[in-house]
Amino acid sequence: MTVTQRLYEAAKPIWQACHHHPFVRGIGDGTLEKEKFQYFLLQDYLYLFDYAKVFAWGVVKAAEPALMRFFSANVDAILGGEMKTHRAYMARLGITEAQVFQVKPALPNRSYTSYMLSVAAAGGPAEIVASILACSWSYAEIGARLAQIPGAADHSFYGEWVSGYAGEDYQRTNDALVVRMDALAQNCTEEEYRRLEDIFVTCSRYELGFWEMAWRMEP
Repeated sequence: MTVTQRLYEAAKPIWQACHHHPFVRGIGDGTLEKEKFQYFLLQDYLYLFDYAKVFAWGVVKAAEPALMRFFSANVDAILGGEMKTHRAYMARLGITEAQVFQVKPALPNRSYTSYMLSVAAAGGPAEIVASILACSWSYAEIGARLAQIPGAADHSFYGEWVSGYAGEDYQRTNDALVVRMDALAQNCTEEEYRRLEDIFVTCSRYELGFWEMAWRMEP
């Protein structure tokens, strides 16, 4: 198996729990309370700024111009691309960016981003991509699965979210991360792989915790 196939299998039980989580299922069938989604939206918007900083660490740690450009392009994809969906929902809900920054990150959110940033500061490009990939890949899979539910992508409120993560642009960006992870870890030792697996699985656990945080609307 490739490195990413091994990582996927290691995190698979956690991702299955994400797919079956009531928050995710509520987006798919359109029954999720909008109050819960608004809480999630604001917390995720704050999360994405730190997520972009993890990619920025990749620019710092990269030794090759091509790899620097890869990480830099992903920073732009987050700040100028993925966040468009959030800002569109914020406009529909009458929330300004200034109001978002008055919201405090919930403890699970702060813990998750602090972990990723610490991995990025201590590790190299492979560790950075491993920490990022759990989020990117799980959302790509969630989006693709939800889009298969009849009517989910056309829902008057949640359809834009489903379509965004199931869409070609997001899926292509994630596919590039998967390829990059395999390239960076191509010659890693078993000990080095175990470190990447630990990061990937830990971030997958944080992803599940993020859904639970949003479901409970933790302060």
